[in-house]
Amino acid sequence: MKNNALVLCALAFALAGVATASREDGRLDIYWVDVEGGAATLIVSPTGESILIDTGMPSRFRGSSGHNDPARIFDALNRAGLKKIDHLIVTHFHVDHFGGAAELASMIPIGRLYDFGIPERNPDPDRRFDAAFLEWIKPYREMRVEARRTIKAGDVIRLESAPGNPGLRLRCLAARQELVAPSAGQAPNPLAPELQLKEADASDNANSVALLVEFGGFTFFSAADLTWNVEGRLVAPVNLIGPVDVFQVSHHGFDVSNNSALVRSIEPAVTVMLNGTRKGCGPRTVALLKSLPSVRANYQMHRSLVAGADNTSDELIANQEADCKANYIKLTVAADGASYQVSIPGLGHEREFQTRRGTSHGLESITRGY
Repeated sequence: MKNNALVLCALAFALAGVATASREDGRLDIYWVDVEGGAATLIVSPTGESILIDTGMPSRFRGSSGHNDPARIFDALNRAGLKKIDHLIVTHFHVDHFGGAAELASMIPIGRLYDFGIPERNPDPDRRFDAAFLEWIKPYREMRVEARRTIKAGDVIRLESAPGNPGLRLRCLAARQELVAPSAGQAPNPLAPELQLKEADASDNANSVALLVEFGGFTFFSAADLTWNVEGRLVAPVNLIGPVDVFQVSHHGFDVSNNSALVRSIEPAVTVMLNGTRKGCGPRTVALLKSLPSVRANYQMHRSLVAGADNTSDELIANQEADCKANYIKLTVAADGASYQVSIPGLGHEREFQTRRGTSHGLESITRGY
C-alpha cells in the first residue's frame, strides 16, 4: 500500500504542470540530491539527456526526518523537467547507492542501466548482512529498464550536445578495481612517490565505478565510495584523471577514502561532499581539502553534528540543521564550457567559477563506447 501511494503521489506531481527546464541555453546541469548520507547525482545534458549516478536508499529506510530517497530523486527529476532517466549508473552494491533504483523504475521510465555485474551474494566479508542483501538486491535484479549494460574501465557513454556546444563525454576510469589504460607516452606523476598504501579493502567500496565528465574545458570527477589503494592507482605511477574543476568527495568524506595523492594530483577548484549529519566528513579528509591551494570552495550536503567536527563555512552547507529541508546543490556549466555556477537554491547561495580550459585528459585511451 505504501509503495502504491508513493507511485500515485509521484504521478500526481508529474501531471500537476511542473515547469520543464528549458535547454535552449545549451548549458550542462548537475544536481546533487540530498539523500541524507547516500548518493544520487543527476546530470542533464544541453539537449535534456539525463544521467543519474546512484539512487540512495529504499524508501523503507527513512531517517529521523522521515526522508524518502526515491521521492526526493523523483522531485529533482521533475525540477529538471525530465520524463525519463536515459542512463542510470549504479557504482557499486551497497544499499545507500543502489537501494532506491527499483522504486524509481516504478515512478519514471529508465533507459539504459549500467553496473559492473550483479553479485550473487553479499559482496562484503561481513556475513551478518547476507540475508538482508538478498532482500535488497531482488527488486533491483527484477526492475524494468529498456536495456542493461555491464560497465568497464575505458568505456565511454556518448552524450548528445547542442549545436555549437563543445563535446560532452562521460568516461569510466575504474570499475571492479580495473583501471583505464594510460595514454601513450603519458609522463609519470611527480606526486607518485608520495603515495602510501593501506591494508587492502575487502568491501564492495573498492569496486566502485569512477567516472569523469568532460564538457569543453569543464571536468567533473566522481569515484563513488572508492577506497584508498585503488584511488592511489588512479594517479600513480601516472595520473589517469588529470586536473579537474569539480570533485565529488569520495565515500561521503570518510578517511578510508580520499587518498591524499589522488586529491592533490587532481587539484580540484570545487569539492562537493555528500555526507550525512553523522556520516562521513572525516577529520583527515576535511583537513586535506582545506589545505589544497587549488580549492576555492568546499561544499557539504549536511553540517556534520559529530562532536568536534570541522565543517566548511555555513554558506557552503546545503542543510545546516538536524531536521533538514532536503536542500540540493546545483551546478550549471555555461554553453561554451568556460565557466560554471554552483548554487544552493534553498539558501539563495550562488558562486561563479572559471573552468580549466583546453584539458584533453587523454581521450585517445577510450576503448569502447555505448
